[in-house]
Amino acid sequence: MQERALAALRQGRSAFASFSSGQKAVTISLVLVLAVGGFFFAQWASQPTYGTLYSNLSGSDGNAIVEKLTAEGVPYQLTDGGSTILVPQAQVYDLRLKMSGEGLPSQEDGGGYALLDKQGVTTSDFMQHVGYQRALEGELAKTIKAIDGVNSASVHLAIPQKDVFSDDAAKPTASVLVSTVPTKELTTAQVKAVVNLVASSIEGMEPTDVTLADSTGRVLSAGGEQALTGAGDEREQQTQAFEQRMGSSIQQMLTQVLGPNKAVVKVTADLDYDQTETKSQRYVSDPNTPPLSSTTKEESYDGGGTPTGGVLGPDNIQVPSTQAGNNYRSVTETRDNAVGLVSETRKTAPGAVRKLDVAVMVDGQASAGVDMAEIQRIVTSAAGVSTQRGDTIAVAAMPFDNSTAEKAAADLAAAQKAEQDAQTMEYAKIGAAALGIALLFVIGMLRGRRKRRSALSKKEQARLEELQIELERVRAQAALEASEREALMAAPADPAPAEPDAGKREELRDEISGMVSRQPEEVAHVLRSWLADRRN
Repeated sequence: MQERALAALRQGRSAFASFSSGQKAVTISLVLVLAVGGFFFAQWASQPTYGTLYSNLSGSDGNAIVEKLTAEGVPYQLTDGGSTILVPQAQVYDLRLKMSGEGLPSQEDGGGYALLDKQGVTTSDFMQHVGYQRALEGELAKTIKAIDGVNSASVHLAIPQKDVFSDDAAKPTASVLVSTVPTKELTTAQVKAVVNLVASSIEGMEPTDVTLADSTGRVLSAGGEQALTGAGDEREQQTQAFEQRMGSSIQQMLTQVLGPNKAVVKVTADLDYDQTETKSQRYVSDPNTPPLSSTTKEESYDGGGTPTGGVLGPDNIQVPSTQAGNNYRSVTETRDNAVGLVSETRKTAPGAVRKLDVAVMVDGQASAGVDMAEIQRIVTSAAGVSTQRGDTIAVAAMPFDNSTAEKAAADLAAAQKAEQDAQTMEYAKIGAAALGIALLFVIGMLRGRRKRRSALSKKEQARLEELQIELERVRAQAALEASEREALMAAPADPAPAEPDAGKREELRDEISGMVSRQPEEVAHVLRSWLADRRN
C-alpha cells in the first residue's frame, strides 16, 4: 500500500514537472481554491443548527440569561433587537430546564397570580381587591401575548365592588392595548378571539364591554352595541366583495359586446346582515286514515194523541193547537281523527340583498349602432334587478376621455421599448465580449500553429523516443571509446583511430534539430518529461 502511494506521488510529481509554467500556475490556483473552499465548507458544516431558547424577553431577563450562557460557555445568537435568544438546537430543552431552575426568565413584568402570594393576613379588603385585579390583568396579558403576531399586551380592568345593600351593580369593563410584530396585523378573527377571551375571564362582562386598540392608536374593537355584531370592517369587506364580483361580471359581458375600455359599470349594494328566525306550526290529516274514535248520538220523537188547545190569545180567544202526528229525529256523530303536527323553523342567513343600484356608462363612439334599451334589458337580467325590491338601473351613452389611458399606453410602450433596447444593448455587450474572447482564442491558435507549425504525430513521438535511446547508446559508446583512447595514450604513440560513430551522432543531432525547428513546444514537453524521469 505504501509503495502504491509512493508510486502515485512520484507519478504526480513527474506529471507536474512536465507541465509548462502556465499549466503549473493554473494547477496551483485550483489547488488553493479547493483548499480555501474546503476550509469554509468545513467551518459552515461544523456550525450547529440554532433554535429559539426564549423570545419576547425584557432587557433584564435577556441580560441575565446571556450572562448564564456565557458563564457556561454555550454559544448563542441574539435576534429581534435582543429580545430573542438562539442556542444550539440540541441544547434548547436542557437550557430551558436549567434557566427555569434559576428563576429565569423572571415574572416581574407580568406578575399574574404570583402577586397574590405576597398578600398577608393583615391585607385590607381594598388591597385584596386591587391585588386580585392586578393578578387578572397580568394573567390576561400573558395569555394574549401567546397569540401569533402579538409582541406585547397590556390589560386594564375596571371591576366594581359588590354592594350588598344595592341591587343595581355596575358592569365591569376592560381596555386592552396590544403591540404587534412590525410585519403583522391582527386579523378580524384574532380581534374577536382577544375580545371574547377577556370577556369570558371576568364575571358579568360581555364582549361589548371590551375595548381593544393597537400600539398605533387604532381602535380594533370599540365597546358598545356593535362591538362584535358584525365587525363593521368584515361587513364592509363582504359588501365590497359582492359589488366587485357583480360589477366584474357585468363588465366582462359588456366587453365582449362593445370591446375593451368601452363601458364602465358601478354597482352599489345594500346587504341585509340581520339574522331572522321564523317558526310555524300546521296540522295535517290523511283522509284515508281511520279515526281514533267515533261517537254517534241519535234522538227521535213520534207525535200522537189528542192535541191540547193552544194558549189564550187576545180577547180570550184560544189559539189553534199543533196538529197531532208530528215526528222529530236528530243524529249527531263525533269522530276523533288522527291529526299530525308539523313544526317548521326557518332561519334566514345574513347577507341577503336588500337593494341594488346599477349604473352603466357606454362610450359614445362605441354606442353607435347599439340599442341602449337592449343593453339595459341585458344588464337588468344579469344583475337580477328587481323593481319590487326598489332596485334601480341607469344606462347612459357619453363620450369618454381617453387621453389619460392613451398617455399611459404610450408611456408603457416607451418603457417596453427602452427595456428592449437595454436588453439588446446587454446582449450586444455579451456578444462583443464573446467575439473578443473568440478572436483572442483564434489569434492564440494561429500563433501557436505558427510556432510549432504542426503537432507531433504518434509516429513522430515514437521516432523521437527511438532517437533518445539511440542518442543515449551513442553517448555511452563515446564514453567507452574515450576511456579506451585514454588507455591507448599511455601506450606507444600510434595513429589516432577514426571515430566510427561520429557520423551517426551527427545524423541524430540533425534529425533532432529538425524536429525542434518544426515543433519546438512539443519537443520541449517531451524533453521535460525525459528529464523528470531521469531525476526520479
